[in-house]
Amino acid sequence: MGAAGERPLNEVQFLTVAEVASVMRVSKMTVYRLVHSGHLPAIRVGRSFRVPEQAVHEYLRDSYVGVETA
Repeated sequence: MGAAGERPLNEVQFLTVAEVASVMRVSKMTVYRLVHSGHLPAIRVGRSFRVPEQAVHEYLRDSYVGVETA
C-alpha cells in the first residue's frame, strides 16, 4: 500500500466527469479544468477521465469557505 490514508486500488470508487460535475453541481467543463490544472487528480481511461470519489470529497472539504462568527 502507498502513503498513509490511501486505500487499496480495488476499494477505490471512480467517478466519470459527468458524475463529478453532478456531485459538485458545476459544469463538466469546470471539472475538466480542475483535472487539467492538477487541482483534482484523475486517471485517463481511453479518451475519458475517471476521478477517485474520495478526491472529490477531499477537494470540496479543502475548498470549503466557512463563515466565522465573532
